[in-house]
Amino acid sequence: MYTPPLAHLIEQLQLLPGVGPKTAQRLALHILQRPDAEVQALANALMEAKKKVGLCKICFHLSAEPVCEICRNKNRDEEILCVVADSRDVIALEKTREYRGKYHVLGGVISPMDGIGPEQLHIQQLVRRVSQQKVQEAILAISPSVEGETTTLYVGQLLKPFVKVTRIAFGLPMGGDLEYADEVTLARALEGRREL
Repeated sequence: MYTPPLAHLIEQLQLLPGVGPKTAQRLALHILQRPDAEVQALANALMEAKKKVGLCKICFHLSAEPVCEICRNKNRDEEILCVVADSRDVIALEKTREYRGKYHVLGGVISPMDGIGPEQLHIQQLVRRVSQQKVQEAILAISPSVEGETTTLYVGQLLKPFVKVTRIAFGLPMGGDLEYADEVTLARALEGRREL
């Protein structure tokens, strides 16, 4: 149906998360309509990001430097460490402009079905960091899936001898109706309740 180079471009775009066949087709056709300079700039940006972006050697967040901007920031509270599954979580938390501590990115969650055990994640580095630095509290901010809960419990048990361990509350989104919330969300909302 498509000429081979276009079919190949659509195929490659479908490899991106959240991009299905129709979106891939729309993106591919859009790219073909753009001036050569724009397409080259996109290709250059992809290659530059792939070559230059790695992991921070302290927190394992994405960084173009050996130590990321957050770890280098002296205004961040070093006594509070927020533990997250991946860099998308750091970005989401930073958008709130509420958290002022440092982070530790595990690089995923424990998932035996996918062959991911604790040894594939940055858990040993986390325990070492908490035990050797002046961290007072570790906030576990891992999504409440089955794998996320397993990871939260596992990491929490490892950190408890060294530091106060807390977890973020999960509950209802603003504007959400109770009748449409699932049982787990409602249970988490009740657990995370606080005094007015």
